[in-house]
Amino acid sequence: MYSNAYIFRYAGLMVILVAAILSSAAMLLKPMQERNEAVDKMQSILSAAGIQNVTADNAIELFNDYVVNMVVIDENGNVSDEFKGAGKENSEAFKVNLKEQLYNKSVNRGYKLPLYVLEKDGETINIIPLRGVGLWGPVWGNIALKSDFNTVVGVTFGHKSETPGLGAEIETPKFEEQFPGKKIFSEEGDFVSIGVIKGGVENFPANVQRHNVDAISGGTITSNGVNDMLKYVLESYVPYIQKRG
Repeated sequence: MYSNAYIFRYAGLMVILVAAILSSAAMLLKPMQERNEAVDKMQSILSAAGIQNVTADNAIELFNDYVVNMVVIDENGNVSDEFKGAGKENSEAFKVNLKEQLYNKSVNRGYKLPLYVLEKDGETINIIPLRGVGLWGPVWGNIALKSDFNTVVGVTFGHKSETPGLGAEIETPKFEEQFPGKKIFSEEGDFVSIGVIKGGVENFPANVQRHNVDAISGGTITSNGVNDMLKYVLESYVPYIQKRG
């Protein structure tokens, strides 16, 4: 029969051994995980701009082909960094932690935000990344704007744990395809964002339709989260847009 001391020593050694194995596995897998996250991010950015047939295998190549500039913008609309070379996944703009920077904004600290500039079929498309809160967790996405920084080209949305058939519908074509052609500024040049509203957008006057899309049926809280996300993030880029004239 083993003594209690032996059992405790054996258990302790096993705990240390398992911890070491798990730590080593995490270190070995980290580069692969980071690459997969980068590829997912690239796919979402390219898809928002309407780039077709983007896969995990060609995302990096297409991203470097289509993206012509990557900009970091501060809270005053000033550019603090630009990157136009190859290997754009290594740029400061691509590595900006959006969650952290938006938190800095919420507590009145200085913040920096990324902007991705693409060229597609001779047209300039500006991609703004998005992040907010849904019903059960974070929601995120990208919104692509024409060179006027007003007209929407396309969007992509994602979520961590929204309810299937309800809030999770934000990442379906039915919801996302409402956005192209919408405007984030009024005809007078005032920022209005894009609202996610209930009641059927087609029932509203044209000036309301121009800036709004239909909410998800049964997904009110998630719809509100997307609405708030769009306004909170897009308004952060207004100083930069205004400085561009």
